[in-house]
This record gives sequence, C-alpha cells and structure tokens, in this order.
Amino acid sequence: MLRGLLAGFGYLGQDDGAGVRTLAILTVRNEASFVLEWLAHHRVVGFTDFLVFSNDCDDGTGAMLDRLADLGWLVHVPNDGPHAEGPQWAALKAADRHPLKAAADWAMVLDIDEFVDVRVGDGTLAALRAARPEATAFVMTWRMFGNAGRVAIDDEPVTQAFTRCAPEVLHWPWRAQMVKTLFRPDGAFRKLGVHRPRNPDPARLGAEIWVDGAGRRLTEGFVRNRVFTDPGAAPYALVQLNHYALGSMEGYLVKADRGRANRDSSAFDLGYWVERNFDTVEDLGIRRMADRAAPLLAGLHADPVLGPLHRGAVAWRKARFAALMQDEPWRALFGRLMMTPSTRVLTEAEARAIWHHGQAKDGRKQTVS
Repeated sequence: MLRGLLAGFGYLGQDDGAGVRTLAILTVRNEASFVLEWLAHHRVVGFTDFLVFSNDCDDGTGAMLDRLADLGWLVHVPNDGPHAEGPQWAALKAADRHPLKAAADWAMVLDIDEFVDVRVGDGTLAALRAARPEATAFVMTWRMFGNAGRVAIDDEPVTQAFTRCAPEVLHWPWRAQMVKTLFRPDGAFRKLGVHRPRNPDPARLGAEIWVDGAGRRLTEGFVRNRVFTDPGAAPYALVQLNHYALGSMEGYLVKADRGRANRDSSAFDLGYWVERNFDTVEDLGIRRMADRAAPLLAGLHADPVLGPLHRGAVAWRKARFAALMQDEPWRALFGRLMMTPSTRVLTEAEARAIWHHGQAKDGRKQTVS
C-alpha cells in the first residue's frame, strides 16, 4: 500500500517528475514518535530523497528507520557514538561523502522539529523554485512555534497541536531568527553545515544567488558566513521554516535529557525555552500540506511494523518523562516551565538597547555553524 501511495508523489530515488532531485539530510536520536509525520510532510512538499542518521537510540528509532528503508522511503545510516564533535557533525561529514548528495540537484540539512512551509503556488519546492528561478540557495528563517500551554505528551501530529507562533516581524532574540538553507550542491561550498553550507570556494561565490524567505537577494557577506536573519526583516513571503522547538512541557524534559545533536553535553534549559516560546499569533498555513500528506501518514501508521513502533515510541517518551521526574533537578525545571508565561515580543527600541550593549559579543555569533 505504501509503495502505491508513494508512486503518486515520485518514488524515492527518482526525480520529482521535472528532472529535479532534492535531498533532505536528517539526524535523529530517540525521536521515533515524530518521524512518520515529518517524512510524510516533506514528501508532499517535494523532497525526493532522505538520508537519515540515527545515534544511540532507545525508543525504536533505529528499527523504524530500517523498516522505512526497506519500504523505499529513505536511506538509514546508523551513527552511534562516541563522537568527539557531536553526532550531527559526524553525520554531516559522512553525508558529504554519500552518493545521495552527489546525485542531488538541491540539498538541505533539517532537524525533526523543523517543517518547510512554502507559502507560494501549490506549497511545493517546485513552486518555490519557480518564484525565484535564478536562485542557487533559499535561506529559510525559523518561525518559532511556542508551547501554547500544552503540558502532557500526546500522540498528535505536531503541526496540528502547535499553531501559535512568533509574529512575522521579530527584533529579538537573534537565536529565534536563525536559518536553514536549501542550496544547490554545485561545488561553491565544500562542506555541509548545520544551518548552511560551509567552506566556500572564493572563485565561485560570484555566481551564487542566495535569496531569503521573502525572495530578496542576500549580500555576499551573508552568503559567506551568516546564520541568522537581520532583525525586523519580515522574511516569510515565499517560505518559512516552522520550528516546533519546544513541544509539550513533558516532552521538553525528554528533549532536554536527550541533549543537542551537535553538542553532546549541551542541555536544554529555561533560557532555551524562553527564547522560543512565542504564542503571539496563529498560523495555520501548513495545514494545506498536512491535508495532502494525510493519506501517506495513514498508510505509514497502518503498516504492521511502523504502527506498533510509533505507538511504542510514544509510550517510551511518557515512561522516560516519569523516570526523569524522580530526580529533583528535573522536577525543578518542570515546575519552572509550568510557572513561565509565553514569551513577550520585545519592541524594536528594547531590542536595539540589547544589541547596543552586547554588540561585540553577539557579532561573533554570525559565524558559520
């Protein structure tokens, strides 16, 4: 059944029907409860190939990815540690050498909590390319979707559960306006990066045409090393990257326990939460793609292997939360989450004051990662 459904959207390993292959590179750990929705969404958006690395999983993620690989959905590369630089960097080094990258016309490094939302045409990457056909890269700015007061871990699609987000114009914090980049792997950049390709070839930069999510051409300085959008830029006219960084309060503790993919020892804390918990406006734009993805997602859940693995992963997350709550530091963090309101949007004047006092320090954050 799944193969028949996939055939209608361009089977894995083939182009999108217009001769274009677009690769998504993903690194996951203990995130099996989110994988099926993420894959179905990005399939209908227009990604044709998925290269997925997993490391040190306890919730059935590896088995789920193996099953998906058997069904033709993706290529799974186990990436267990230890990793001196973090599992995501190890994965990106391996992805640079992988045949799928060599075969790709476009590539993008994504995380499981990031969903591409094309806002022009039919909502596909083909429509995005058609809007700026001269572009060699589309720089997509995060749009932070907040927690909206949800406490419990529920088995509900992320894009349906969390619909409130930051406004289109945001002046602070810069970490809420970081980007991910859909780019042509044409040799102008020699290495993959978390937010954008790295190690540019100076001789080829002149031919690069990078545009932001509003379709505006970006400066050479941005093309060389920037990783976040200018404050107040309103960068979402063509495309935005919905970032569901928090999830439920219970789920956030499980995420914090997992740690960050690119730095093994870096934990999530209340500061991370506050800089991303924007519930200012409602945005339902991604639902048109969720409706199109629904048949694929239903087929995945109906699979005799994937369905039980998904349900088991949800149960694992609930059990992991219960285990964490036996320790006082985790109970304290959970209590702080319960006590903390949604993040207030700063005015431009307030943000300028922060930039003024910390300009030297924050300016260094514009380097490539």
